[in-house]
Amino acid sequence: MNTHDPGGRPGTDSRNTSNSRSRHDAIYGAIDLGTNNCRMLMARRAARGFRVVESFSRIVRLGEGIGASGVLSNESMDRAVEALGVCAQKLERRKVTKLRAVATQACRMAANGQEFLDRVKRETGLTLELISPEEEARLAVQGSLDLLDDSFDAAVVVDIGGGSTELCWLDLAEWRARGGYPDAGRPGIRGWTTIPLGVVTLSERCPEPAVASAQERAAWYESMKAEVRKETRIPKGARRLRTLFEQGKAHMVGTSGTVTSIAGVHLDLVRYDRNRVDGLWLEAQDARGACSRLSTKDAAGRAGEGCIGTERADLVVAGCAILETVMDGWPVPRLRVGDRGLREGLLLNLIYPRRKRGRRGRKGRKPGGAGGEA
Repeated sequence: MNTHDPGGRPGTDSRNTSNSRSRHDAIYGAIDLGTNNCRMLMARRAARGFRVVESFSRIVRLGEGIGASGVLSNESMDRAVEALGVCAQKLERRKVTKLRAVATQACRMAANGQEFLDRVKRETGLTLELISPEEEARLAVQGSLDLLDDSFDAAVVVDIGGGSTELCWLDLAEWRARGGYPDAGRPGIRGWTTIPLGVVTLSERCPEPAVASAQERAAWYESMKAEVRKETRIPKGARRLRTLFEQGKAHMVGTSGTVTSIAGVHLDLVRYDRNRVDGLWLEAQDARGACSRLSTKDAAGRAGEGCIGTERADLVVAGCAILETVMDGWPVPRLRVGDRGLREGLLLNLIYPRRKRGRRGRKGRKPGGAGGEA
């Protein structure tokens, strides 16, 4: 079993299915239905975090073709419902006490997103909550607190999904002054934004050429980066931290399959090993080197990489383009890799709830999904 100890005690709503167990014996569940993957974790409370008792992950490509059609296809919905049915069976077998199940960008984008969520309820019994990009970004931060290094003054957490990419800029200097990890809870979020492009949507917007010279492949890669730049909106609070990035006083945390794949490629892993990847520090040039190694190969070449395979080969280059574009705009000396994120944030909110506080004013909110200081 894996133990996760991220500190902090943020609150959330929970779904109660049984009250018969003690708090420490209870099993908590979290489901994250994204544009590309369906993921689930079940865990018990541990000393300061949780201990995973079972996990599940399946590539369902729920958002396949959504950029062109604006709707979820019947085939993609069938795949997702099948995977969620497996989740429901596992939850029942484990007698899960509290569950939170969420859906993200594909269902936010799709004209038939609510129809799909209704179908999931009918056929699996699961109620999926459609969360906002802001909550998605904050949950990714919460699930990654123990990856932050408060010897730096700032950080940006990057969560590259299938349909969108969420970024959160954090004030680590202020966090350090309050005690840092694990005494100070969550660091101050100085800005967040969502880029409406993920590995699926960007790959579909910029199709890979079937046959391409090295020069044509480089041009294709640059065209993806240009699309990411075009769609990125930076909040005012984040801009106030830019000097710290330019001075080398900030680091990045990446929480996604893209970043874990890049780490695996850098390590030349024959097969993925979470124990070697989760928490790994990558020098910026090493992360870029792995991106170059992937982006200069064709799909067959990428599939030959031990940590990529055929299921990820057609999407990983888009993830590399997103990551490098963020690194271009927010230079850091080091990147920390997290095989965790939204699911872990959901679990922590369930296990360590607190009373909801009044929401702060929305001054500083920027259009296009960018928020100000929090």
